[in-house]
Formats: sequence, structure tokens, C-alpha cells
Amino acid sequence: MNDRTALVTGANKGIGRHIAQQLVAAGLTVYVGARDAERGRRAAEEIGGTARPLTLDVTDPDSIARAAAQVDRLDALVNNAGISPDLDPPTTASVEDFRRTYETNVFGVVEVTNAFLPALRRSPQPRIVNISSGTGSLGLSADPGSPFAVSQGSGAAYRSSKTALNALTLFYAQTLQDAGVKVNAMAPGRRDTDLNAAAAGGGDPAEAAEGAVRLALLPDDGPTGTFVSWDGTPVPW
Repeated sequence: MNDRTALVTGANKGIGRHIAQQLVAAGLTVYVGARDAERGRRAAEEIGGTARPLTLDVTDPDSIARAAAQVDRLDALVNNAGISPDLDPPTTASVEDFRRTYETNVFGVVEVTNAFLPALRRSPQPRIVNISSGTGSLGLSADPGSPFAVSQGSGAAYRSSKTALNALTLFYAQTLQDAGVKVNAMAPGRRDTDLNAAAAGGGDPAEAAEGAVRLALLPDDGPTGTFVSWDGTPVPW
């Protein structure tokens, strides 16, 4: 796989960094996407091997365009960058919190994906992985026995953004199926990252990264348009 390339957004820390590190270990050249150039440079240097820093702010169209111009061919795009600004239910969350969350978690994914589609189309096995969340599952949120139902709509901005991301995953998969692009969403589970305070004490982010790497390296007979947990278990839409 020494001629294959991947881009991971938000890869200077957390699950994204582990995804980048594992893709490098699998033999890919990996662009370590980071909003801050210095943090991206340090992360790529610490990952080592074929890691390459790429300054990329998913909320800035000019930054996205500059980054896309530097990548001729791309075999795997992992849309990992995301934010979770609050745990408020919709009755108390501000519209600004929703806007800010959707700018990164939804609109940023659309803009980055579309900007890198020309590079992905040059790959014989293009793959797109969207890092979603089980909290974005409407099926689980509506299930009285699920902890997501018990939470009574908390984290509405983040959770609804991941629901929207799941829908986009399906739509991209359907649109790009004839082009051979496989598009899937993955729920990493509760992990020990700094995404939000509730994640503290969660599982190993490296374990979740393994699931994203499997989707990024899917064989030709692999699935597309799915929403799965890090271990491959289907998650209700």
C-alpha cells in the first residue's frame, strides 16, 4: 500500500490522530489535517513515517481549497473533525451553538468532501469514512431502553448534527456508488478524548480508530452506505 494516500481531518489529536497513526502503520501516506499549522506539523512529526502535515480548517472555504490543491490523488478521506460545544437540550441551546456545531460537523464535511472528490476519483479504490456518533441515532434515541432516550434530548446541537451527517453519508453513498466510491459512517463509542466533558473516562480512542481504518481500507466487495459501530456492528439510523 506504499502508493496509497489518505487524509484525516482533525488529526492532530484524539481519535483522528490514532486513525492517522494506524493508517501510516498500514503503509499509506497520510495527510494529517489540522486547523493550526504548527499543531499539525508537530503531530505529523510525532507520528513519523509517511505522515504529512496539511493545514485544513473545515470551516474555511479558502483553507479547504488550498489544501485540496496540494493533493493530486486520494484513496481515503476520513472526515473526523468535529466539535461538541454544549450538552444543552433544544429548549435551552442557543441558535449560535447549533450554527457553530453544524459549520464543523455538517457543512464542513460537505465542503471538504466535495473539494477532494476530484482527487478521490483518481483512486482505483476510493473510500470516505465519516466519524459519526451513536448519539445521532434516531432509532436509539427513540428507544425507551436506550441511555440516549434517558438523556432527554441533551446535547441537541451535537447529536442532531451527527444525525444529519448520517443522512449525508447515505446520500453520498447513493450518489457515488457508480463511481466506485464507498461511503460509510462509524460510531466510535464513548472515548477518552477532549471532545466534551462527558467523554472523560471513556474507552481507548485507539480502539475506535481501528474501526475507521477498516472502513478506509475496505476491499472492493465491502459495504457502502452503512452506519456501524467501531467493531462493525450495525447501528440503527
